[in-house]
Amino acid sequence: MPETAVPEFDLAIVGSGGGAFAAAIRATSLGQQVVMVERGTVGGTCVNTGCVPSKALLAAADARHVALDASGRFPGISTSAGPVDMPGLMAGKDALVEGMRSEKYVDLIADYGWDLRRGEATFTGTAQDPVLEITNADGAVQTVRARHYLVATGSRPWTPPIDGLEGVDYLTSTTAMELPEVPESMIVLGGGYVALEQAQLFARLGSQVTVLARSRLLSGEEPEVSKTLTGVFADEGIQVVRRAAVESVATDPATGSVVVAATTRAGRQEYTADRLLVATGRRAVTEGLGLGTVGVATGERGEILVEDTLASSHPRIWAAGDVTGHPEFVYVASAHGVTAVENAFHDTGQRVDYTHLPRVTFTSPAVGAVGMTDKQAREAGIRCECRVLPLEYVPRALVNRDTRGFVKIVADADTGRIVGITAVAKEAGDLAAAGVYVLSAGMTVDQVATLWCPYLTMAEGLKIAAQSFRTDVSKLSCCAA
Repeated sequence: MPETAVPEFDLAIVGSGGGAFAAAIRATSLGQQVVMVERGTVGGTCVNTGCVPSKALLAAADARHVALDASGRFPGISTSAGPVDMPGLMAGKDALVEGMRSEKYVDLIADYGWDLRRGEATFTGTAQDPVLEITNADGAVQTVRARHYLVATGSRPWTPPIDGLEGVDYLTSTTAMELPEVPESMIVLGGGYVALEQAQLFARLGSQVTVLARSRLLSGEEPEVSKTLTGVFADEGIQVVRRAAVESVATDPATGSVVVAATTRAGRQEYTADRLLVATGRRAVTEGLGLGTVGVATGERGEILVEDTLASSHPRIWAAGDVTGHPEFVYVASAHGVTAVENAFHDTGQRVDYTHLPRVTFTSPAVGAVGMTDKQAREAGIRCECRVLPLEYVPRALVNRDTRGFVKIVADADTGRIVGITAVAKEAGDLAAAGVYVLSAGMTVDQVATLWCPYLTMAEGLKIAAQSFRTDVSKLSCCAA
C-alpha cells in the first residue's frame, strides 16, 4: 500500500470495552481523530459477559431466594417459588444486555463520530514506526497508522494447569451464563469474587453447589469476611471446602458426571457433580497483538507493563483496563482510558492512584471495602485501632430481618483518622462508596461519629461503628444521635 494511502489518525484504539470507550469519548471531545478496532462484539467484557449479565442473573436469583425465604423471615408472609425457566431467564438477560450494548456503546460511536474497524489487530512495522494491521473475517487486510495507540483488549477467564481438565466439558464465568438449564449439582473452583458470586447464583437457582478454594474466601479482604460468607453459604446449603488443592479432574464414563480429586485438611477427597465451573482468575488478552515487534514489554501473565501514567515501554503506545493486570473493575478501566488520553495528548502527567479504590463483591449479603485492611495497616507501620460492629446493632438490618454481617473500621490509633472500611451487608457497595469520601477527606472516627446520618439506612452502620470507638453501642437507644 502506498504511504499516502495509509489512513492517519490521532488515536487508534484496540478493543471496545469500558476503557476503550472512555478514551474514545475523551479524545474525540478534544478534537482528535479516533479509530477503534474490534474483532468481536462491541462493548467488551462488562456489558457482554461480565458486570451487566452476571448482576442481572444475581438479581433474579436473589428474587427467587427471597420468595423462598420470606416465610421464615417475616411473620405473616407466605411466598413460594417454582423451578426456574432457564431459557426464559437467559432470554431476559440477553435482552437487557443487547439494549445496554446498543444504547451505551454502539449508538455512541455515531454520536461522537469516531471510526470503527472490524477485524484482528496486530502491530507491525518497527519500534520507531509502529503500524496496526487489521485483518477482517474475509481475510482482507488494511493498515492504520496513528500518532498514539491505546491497547484496551481486556482479559478472559484463566484456567490453571490441572490434570485432566482439558478433557472435561467445564464451564467458565462466561459460558456458565449461557446454560440452557439449571444443573442439579455444580462444583466451583476458586475463592475469589467471581467464584463466590457464581456459586451463590446457581445455588439460589436450584443447584447443589460445592466450592473448592485454595485459601479462605476473598483472601485479600479482612478475615471476618471469609468467616461471615462461609456461614451464609452454609445456611444456604453451599458446601465450602477451604485449603483444597485440586489434583485432577475427570468425567465418570458411566454417569457423565465430573469427578474432582483434591487434597484437603481431611486428606485426599473426591467430589462429584453434574457440572464444573472453573473461576480461578483472569488473564490479559495480548496474544497475537505483536507487541514484541514494536517493543512493548509484557509481564509473566501476558499483561502490558505500564507506569501509573498508563504509558507502556513504547512512548506512543498506551494501555488501559484489565490488559494492564491492574484491578479488574470497569470503573478502573474507564479512569485508565481518560488518563491515558490526557497524558498522550496534553502530557499532563496524570497518575492513577488506587489508595481509596472501592471493592465490591455482589454476593448476598454483599461485601464492600475501601482502603486498608487491619493487616495492611499494620504492615504499613500504622499503629491501628479497629472496631467490628455486628449488624445486630444496625437498625436497618434488624428491620430487614437479616443481621448476617458487620461493619469494620480500621483507624490510626494516634490520630483517629480512618484508613480502612469493610462491610458485609445488604448494599455494602454503597457503604464502600461512602467510605471513599470518608477516607479521601481524611476524616476521623470522632468526625464520622458526630455527623448527620438518616435513620434506618444501612449507611448508619458507618456512624454506629465509629461511635463504638468511644461508646458501648449496646447501651444506645435505637435512634440515639
